[in-house]
Amino acid sequence: MFKCCKSSVVKSEHCKDKLDLIETEKAIYFIKNYFQEALAKELNLLRVTAPLFIESGTGINDDLNGVEHPVEFSIKACGGCKAVIVHSLAKWKRLALAKYGMKPGEGLYTDMNAIRADEDLDAIHSIYVDQWDWERVITKEDRTIEFLKKMVNKIYNVIRSLELHVAKRYPETKAQLPLNITFIHTEELEKLYPDLTPKQREDEVCKKYGAVFLIGIGGNLKGGLPHDGRASDYDDWSTPTEKGFKGLNGDILVWNDVLKSAFEISSMGIRVDKTALECQLKLKGHEDRKKLLFHKMLLNDELPLSIGGGIGQSRLCMFLLRKKHIGEVQSSVWPHTMIEKLKKEDICLL
Repeated sequence: MFKCCKSSVVKSEHCKDKLDLIETEKAIYFIKNYFQEALAKELNLLRVTAPLFIESGTGINDDLNGVEHPVEFSIKACGGCKAVIVHSLAKWKRLALAKYGMKPGEGLYTDMNAIRADEDLDAIHSIYVDQWDWERVITKEDRTIEFLKKMVNKIYNVIRSLELHVAKRYPETKAQLPLNITFIHTEELEKLYPDLTPKQREDEVCKKYGAVFLIGIGGNLKGGLPHDGRASDYDDWSTPTEKGFKGLNGDILVWNDVLKSAFEISSMGIRVDKTALECQLKLKGHEDRKKLLFHKMLLNDELPLSIGGGIGQSRLCMFLLRKKHIGEVQSSVWPHTMIEKLKKEDICLL
């Protein structure tokens, strides 16, 4: 059963948090404006308008881990054709790059709003997802781990700069990110902590370094399982890189001192080319997707090579404002039992 939280949600005097509801809303506004402008400048991105839903059966929607089901509905004006709420815009953005005729070094970003109805809800997961989705055209020569790291450093520097500005405005938040982000491959992480789960490995490495870019997510590790799931048709997780490792993608993770755990802020990567797409579709048993619009265009060289990712808006706000629950920085729907539990902990949901 779901229901809305009542009195404690609207009465900011019930909150133990030093930033009450009004100050929190002001801080969210500041963070979102600062970040998107700084990101666009750093990566040379144009802000574009993006869809909330797309036509079903085109292969454009993000499959995430391959098991989530999109919210679907019929459109009366289109003769009852089916549309699906986006999970993310990972593949739509690449189509947009081609449509806008963008060249290497140019790119776009947009506000992505999604509904992930199958999400397991907790302190950092909501059925409502808001993120900055970005994509940039690259050359064949850019499809390297060195170029990936260069882009990660640019994004991390924007995040760290923003943290310093937030700490100046709201001293109680205190800046904590290290000067540099540490790069480590999932294969190396498995070797370091062979007896731990992937999540436990993330906790250990983030606690040690403060900020980590974890490379190579989606392909099987030496132990036979992937560190985490990735769809077969956007990030390149199969191309070999240095040291024999595979993968040109990864996650930006930071140590969240409030939650005492690793905290994902961004998932990103160099996107599949024809070779990687063929390989990954076969590995995942998804070769039937070659007949879909997106996949046919990619295999026919009708889409540019690109790098891109998503940066969680609520995740970033939650981290920078030292919030305990994502519902403190976004408005969503939560189970009644969770609402009651959070009330007792004096956590104010928006």
